[in-house]
Amino acid sequence: MDFVISSSQLLSHLQIVSRVVNSKNALPILDNVLLSVEEGLLRITASDLESTITTAIPLENYSGTGVIATDMKKILEVIKEFSEQPLTFNINTEDNRIDITSGYGKYTIVGVDASDFPQAAQLKSDKAISISISPDVLYGGINSAIFATGDDELRPIMNGIFIELQEGGINFVATDAHKLVKYTRKEVKAQTESSFILPKKPASILKSILPKAADDVLLEFDEKNAVFSFGSIKLTCRLLEGVYPNYNSVIPRENPNTLVIDRVELANSLRRVGMFASQASNLVGLKITGNTLEISAQDMDFSISGKETLSCQYQGDDMEIGFKSNFLGEILNNISTTEVTIELSDPTRAGIILPKDNENPEEEVLMLLMPMMINRM
Repeated sequence: MDFVISSSQLLSHLQIVSRVVNSKNALPILDNVLLSVEEGLLRITASDLESTITTAIPLENYSGTGVIATDMKKILEVIKEFSEQPLTFNINTEDNRIDITSGYGKYTIVGVDASDFPQAAQLKSDKAISISISPDVLYGGINSAIFATGDDELRPIMNGIFIELQEGGINFVATDAHKLVKYTRKEVKAQTESSFILPKKPASILKSILPKAADDVLLEFDEKNAVFSFGSIKLTCRLLEGVYPNYNSVIPRENPNTLVIDRVELANSLRRVGMFASQASNLVGLKITGNTLEISAQDMDFSISGKETLSCQYQGDDMEIGFKSNFLGEILNNISTTEVTIELSDPTRAGIILPKDNENPEEEVLMLLMPMMINRM
């Protein structure tokens, strides 16, 4: 089979599918990318067994059909070196040879028999659920929640994003048992309530490619797999199996103490003061008195400490509560509004961090952080 293709177009599609390839694979075939020509399309596929991603490029100049695999790292290295120009591929599937001709010369790379390349999982048609979602909604949910996913081998269901379809909207939930994020978009209406747990790796891949998506995403899933299709891209992934924790039970409902503060000022102060916290705990104390917030940290082992004072708007009883500085900083960095609202009940219960004056009425963002005990010497 032969075809002519733009070097920059080929490179962009190879870079998309390369995100699924692991640096080390148990099966050698997974180091390769699959190239197939059929019906006037060049399909490019990569897989790690858990996830498979395919893109399609229309071909104007081609002859023959066929499929071949070749080393992903090598073909990426080669295509990166070309400026924008047409490349001619002559592929012989009998001796697994790929000849590439450019305006500079001719190059040959080795192919691999494609018969061993894994096939993407197929959904069970009788159990599959489908819904069309705006790429903005899907990106917003994944981008807001992914940082709160866990890395617990003993509880793998905590290592993904819980996506919950309801009549009142779609929820994206992630937690590592210390922090929790719930991102809701109310404009997505599901006819039937359903849910699944999206693993972190395919979520990261979607996060990287969705900003350039122009079409709505067709989401299809059953109890084991999910398929995301948009534009020329199709991502199939195996879902995490198990029952996601009842996240609503850990969200405090009565929070009479409310603090409003500039998000960037608080994040910057945490970063500075956090440098003086114990490396073992990263504990910082927040002492709220009137409209003043005092942030403090100390490391008794090295006899160092830091303290800063910020102005805020506060309604409630004077309070002192402790948090991990890095976790609170992560939460603040994943909120986009100028100011944040922090709702507190008492020093032993989780604090809720919300964006203040969210411009999108269809969007709700709730972030939660478990407190730490403050030990005063």
